Amino acid sequence: MAFSVKSKKSGKTYFLHERDQVLKGGHKVKLYYFAAEAKAGAIDALPAGYQVDENEKTGLPLLKKTK
Repeated sequence: MAFSVKSKKSGKTYFLHERDQVLKGGHKVKLYYFAAEAKAGAIDALPAGYQVDENEKTGLPLLKKTK
C-alpha cells in the first residue's frame, strides 16, 4: 500500500512517489512527489529525515526535511 496523505483543505488523497533523476552534470538525485493516483514509483513509507507539510493556499502536500 502506497503512503498517502489526505489534504485538510480539499479532502483529496495524495500518494507519495519517488523517481531517480540524472542531472546535466551526471549527478544522480532522488525526487519525491505527491500524485492524485498511485502509479509506478509509489512508495510505502515516508523517507527517513522527512516530514509531510501542506501548502496553505493550494492544499497540496509537500515533503520537508526535518531539522
